[in-house]
Amino acid sequence: MFALVADIGKYPEFLPMCEALAVHSRREQDGKTLLVADMTVGYRLIRETFTTQVYLNPLENRIDVKYIDGPFRHLENRWTFSAVENGKGCDVHFFIDYEFKNRVLGVMMGTMFDIAFRKFTDAFEKRADHIYSKNV
Repeated sequence: MFALVADIGKYPEFLPMCEALAVHSRREQDGKTLLVADMTVGYRLIRETFTTQVYLNPLENRIDVKYIDGPFRHLENRWTFSAVENGKGCDVHFFIDYEFKNRVLGVMMGTMFDIAFRKFTDAFEKRADHIYSKNV
């Protein structure tokens, strides 16, 4: 699951409302990777692009995302992955905290983002089923 989430360039293929994703830089050191990427999300007539720093740490089964630029006052999210007892699969924990700079945009986009995050969960589960059920 770490690899599926870490493959951010594939997000437009399966994440609803993710219209584009461009990785601008990639640095690797000591088994960890630091990416800077733009993600464009859209819902109906609203389109927003924001830039984040994505820190992939497979040794700790953790992905941290920090906000750089876009319509937010702040944005932070974190993925952690832990093996389940029977060794078949893992638990995925996702945390996100964000606030829009513009209050009006926040009201309009906030609803869209809440809907998007629920749809993202379903999309990741379906993507995992699609990719990993082939290997079972």
